[in-house]
Amino acid sequence: MKKSLRIGLVQHDCTEEYTRNLAESEQGVRKAVAAGAELVLLPELHTGVYFCQSENPARFDMAESVPGPSTQHLGALARELGVVIVASVFERRAAGLYHNTAVVIEKNGSVAGCYRKMHIPDDPGYYEKFYFTPGDQGFMPIETSVGTLGVLVCWDQWYPEAARLMALAGAQILLYPTAIGWDPGDPAPERERQRDSWLTIQRAHAIANGLPVAACNRVGREPDPERRTEGIIFWGSSFVTGPQGEVLAQAGTDAAAVIVRDVDLGRTEVVRRIWPFLRDRRIDAYQGLLSRYAK
Repeated sequence: MKKSLRIGLVQHDCTEEYTRNLAESEQGVRKAVAAGAELVLLPELHTGVYFCQSENPARFDMAESVPGPSTQHLGALARELGVVIVASVFERRAAGLYHNTAVVIEKNGSVAGCYRKMHIPDDPGYYEKFYFTPGDQGFMPIETSVGTLGVLVCWDQWYPEAARLMALAGAQILLYPTAIGWDPGDPAPERERQRDSWLTIQRAHAIANGLPVAACNRVGREPDPERRTEGIIFWGSSFVTGPQGEVLAQAGTDAAAVIVRDVDLGRTEVVRRIWPFLRDRRIDAYQGLLSRYAK
């Protein structure tokens, strides 16, 4: 039952320069593979700035098709290095129809599958509903040569339902490309509470489902293009946990980093035998989950 998978996370900052950002991602992938990574996870929307700080119709020009320039570039890289890459794309599906899409690229350079972000935030500094249509594929894992990947995106990481459905559909690991950070105006204690909550909820998904989890965030400060706020300081902290929520590796909060760690996919069987949460689920009594609110 032991199946060790060496996973790499590439945490980096992003600018308005597409070619520079893609080069940063590529450099990180190469570094991770040099350390033995078989699967590399990149941050959310890693080829550009986090443009959702404002609502600007011109930003739709940044979108691309899948397959498209980014997947073709990373596909060639995956084929050269023999690695599975989980990338993130601002997808133009059709005129007026755009998604925040994670793309899984196989070792041979082909697109193994896509996941379109399901939970779309609309908060100060995170105006994603202006840009992205919610995904319509559900929560289905993607089969690859290194395992069955439960790929979710950023805001999805707060929802236990998404993680559970991926687990029930056979995911062997949960992966979260992410772009999340602090409001520079928040005091230090509030910043730490936010980051700790982010780490805790995802570790809880690992525990509740008996699955390893990996989240890859961007890092660095990005200004508000409309200068209404102080922008966002992305807090990095990319990490890998085991199936009991134990943190196996974690990057810092303020610098680019490539972390590589082995995860034992076979431990899911062992952990689920001693913590049989799936066995004891009361599926006959959960109808209320389909309601917006119970009252």
